[in-house]
Amino acid sequence: MIRGGLGPTSVLQAWTFDLSFMQQTVLLTAVRGPDGIPKYGCVKMLLRWYRRCILVSSLDGEVLGNPYDDRGGSFMGPSYKAKQEYWRGGVILASPWQDEMNCILSDYLRELDAVPHHFQLHLLHSFEIVGYKHPNSEIRDWFRQAYERLVHDMHLWPETEEQLDERLNDTRVGWLKRADPATVS
Repeated sequence: MIRGGLGPTSVLQAWTFDLSFMQQTVLLTAVRGPDGIPKYGCVKMLLRWYRRCILVSSLDGEVLGNPYDDRGGSFMGPSYKAKQEYWRGGVILASPWQDEMNCILSDYLRELDAVPHHFQLHLLHSFEIVGYKHPNSEIRDWFRQAYERLVHDMHLWPETEEQLDERLNDTRVGWLKRADPATVS
């Protein structure tokens, strides 16, 4: 969608338009990080990469497809600086971002006690959706593995894509199937 020839008409990336409204809503719940967390800590670095995977950069008017591109400002800026050995003549020689982001995710898991539980659940569920639905297989695979790490850290089992789709299918019946009675009324 083009806005008067100036760019996208939504801050959400086009792939999210195929998701249910409930799934789109879940993605938006994790966009803003928790208060009281350092601006350049691992939580914010994970969020920067997550934002790049679901949002169009408002400063650049385009999707930033990796976690190290220097653009994006502070809200969608890089999660880390690309190492020089990965660049030669302006060409990326390897795709190191998965290893770098796994280190950031490991730091996040080690600091999880300082993160509000409510935010952790928003992040976990958002990672799940990106991990099942993102059109880029490298991004999708990384987020699915990150989702599984977050779930296993709580000693739980991950939901399947089919269970996710049934729970967040824009129907009350689907949502209620797995809701606790205390949260229904």
